[in-house]
Amino acid sequence: MVRLTFRITNSLVKMSLKPSRRAEKDESKENSLISDLPYVSREAAFGLPRNFLSNRFVYAVFSSRAGGLSVGINMVPGKICNFHCIYCEVNREEPGQGPLSVAQMGEELRGLLGFIQSGDMARHPQYRNLPPKLLELRQVALSGDGEPTLAPNFLEAVQAVIHVRATSPPPPFKLVLITNGSGLDQPQVQEALKSFLSSDEIWIKMDGGSHEYLDQVNRSTVPLDKILLNTLTLARRRPVVIQSLFPAIDGVPPPESAIRKYVERLNLLKSHQAQIQLVQIYSVVRPAIDSRVTHLPLKDLANIARIVRQETGLRVEVF
Repeated sequence: MVRLTFRITNSLVKMSLKPSRRAEKDESKENSLISDLPYVSREAAFGLPRNFLSNRFVYAVFSSRAGGLSVGINMVPGKICNFHCIYCEVNREEPGQGPLSVAQMGEELRGLLGFIQSGDMARHPQYRNLPPKLLELRQVALSGDGEPTLAPNFLEAVQAVIHVRATSPPPPFKLVLITNGSGLDQPQVQEALKSFLSSDEIWIKMDGGSHEYLDQVNRSTVPLDKILLNTLTLARRRPVVIQSLFPAIDGVPPPESAIRKYVERLNLLKSHQAQIQLVQIYSVVRPAIDSRVTHLPLKDLANIARIVRQETGLRVEVF
């Protein structure tokens, strides 16, 4: 097994494949409810702060990628992260809130779910004019102000969320882990993921395919081959979602060479039996700390998605 892993690592880094020309029908999702509500900021907490309902760790988020209402759990309120993405909106020069309290998080999650499921959210003045479909819970996401798998009590937190799901009224919510992939090889993370249902999802960041481009965008000391290997190891066991954010930097889109390398990495994962159920192509939706970063125009995002579909045959959606 060790020798096999070593060969896979080398092949992921060095192997070059001729891209597939198999085309796929455009499956990019248009959420008309979202587009009809320009006053609701996408992936923002409905215009309300995260401490709505006096919560510290659990908050309501309107997410186009989730398809509507998502409940987020801030797994790393202390802002711990091993990526320093140029597009990040978290100001790491300001102190965080300290570690996650699993007990309090569980109470907040149960309370917010009750607020949603009872209809109290739909009756709230902030939301009562929204279409009912927007207020249907789509998922509970493990994310936050840093990399969630770096939470020291990650396993305990996941177990608490699973317990809330098991003891809450039906239907059971979908659980989503949003991660940069660097911690997927940690024993406590692997143990926690055993509790995920087949309907739950793991969204893994992949913002490019070359060291040079990722050094500019993600600015991480985590080796690319480690993240690729972690992604492959998990994706051989269960389907994963690849989430890829492409920003404009000083008004300039990602270079063609970066997109070519990105497609190569997707094809390499696919050729090694990675189960990639979806590739999400999107851009900056909230103001970044770095003012040079802006939203990449939709035509550029659509072009990247077209290339990925044509060269990989994977299902792609643009947000």
